Amino acid sequence: MVPEEAPEAAKTYFDLQAGWGITKHIGALQATQELAAECHVGIDSYVLVVGCGVGSTPCYLAKQHGCRVVGVDLSQRMVDRSNERAKKKGVLDLVEFRQADAQELPFEDSLFDAVMCESVNAFIPDQRKAAREYVRVVKPGGYVGLNECVWVEPPPPGMADYMWRVMGAEFFPAHEGWKALLEECGLIEVIEKIHTTNALRQWSSEVRQIEPREIASAYLSLPLQCIRNPACRRFARETLRMPRGVFRVFKYFGYGLYVGRKSGKTVDAS
Repeated sequence: MVPEEAPEAAKTYFDLQAGWGITKHIGALQATQELAAECHVGIDSYVLVVGCGVGSTPCYLAKQHGCRVVGVDLSQRMVDRSNERAKKKGVLDLVEFRQADAQELPFEDSLFDAVMCESVNAFIPDQRKAAREYVRVVKPGGYVGLNECVWVEPPPPGMADYMWRVMGAEFFPAHEGWKALLEECGLIEVIEKIHTTNALRQWSSEVRQIEPREIASAYLSLPLQCIRNPACRRFARETLRMPRGVFRVFKYFGYGLYVGRKSGKTVDAS
């Protein structure tokens, strides 16, 4: 989900991911596992994954925990890709995918045991409205968990602007923003865990979540897409306009896990 006012390259970035059939988030599988644990996801859980991309996390949760999962994404192409993945992973009986806006979720109040979002909210125009929706649809005693990119050190000049130009996202410094937002929206016992990573750790965790041949196919198709698609060529040119220090991005860049509980009766954490 990219704001309407975002640069064209940022919108192309997500279109390309839908075409490739892969989406990624910082922390990859390790972050997903930790977030699911903090949200007390178990076999009896009914989980909503907001901004599900191509369905990697919903399919993982269903396969790993045997729980029921609904994934929503603003892009119908992502929803189609998610259904393809669910069929491939053999979890069609446990997962459901819908096109939906995080700011206006099409679900009744107090429906889910947990709501999870991974690298989504930095792209949402009205983050407060979306967070209130997460709280609305989760049961009393249920959990809302976010994985969001943060600056663990002040970035060098131009790097934050580069992230906006290429991805359409603005990131908070660590310990600012997300925890306060969840508390403001009514969640209690909100925890914050800041993690750093590096390129090797990120890549190795991605490979555990995304099959290597999927990654290879995606990146090998990029030159052909650039030949055929003018928007792809513009995206490639914008991406190559890199600021100094961009290859040391993980020195400045990390992620935060933020989990809070909706007040009320505690859910079974089996």
